[in-house]
Amino acid sequence: MEKKDTGDRGEELAAAYLLQKGYQILERNWRFKHLEIDIIAQQGDFIVIVEVKTRATREFGEPASFVNQKKKSHLIKAANFYAIEKNLQNEFRFDIVSVFVFGREAEIDHYEEAFYPLVNQIKI
Repeated sequence: MEKKDTGDRGEELAAAYLLQKGYQILERNWRFKHLEIDIIAQQGDFIVIVEVKTRATREFGEPASFVNQKKKSHLIKAANFYAIEKNLQNEFRFDIVSVFVFGREAEIDHYEEAFYPLVNQIKI
């Protein structure tokens, strides 16, 4: 399976998982200029920004560990643009969903509140 196919399958599985957990999927692959959010969901009053990391092997470690500071910063900026575009006043939360794909099998780990924006990264 090619890297893009693996990533696409992981995002499909993550979205299905979140739906099963009672989340409402608002957007998939939402873009603003060069920034992208894999999944934007709502759980109660929270808008949940979800980064999906999919791997076919554990050889290089936990997929969530690949969400570095630069990626976090991009997600926070994108969330700010999304809130402005949609005129939202909701609280935002940042989650990571790790998906390991083994042929037809998959293992999903969901890290709620995986990281928080620094105070100077929040636009008011």
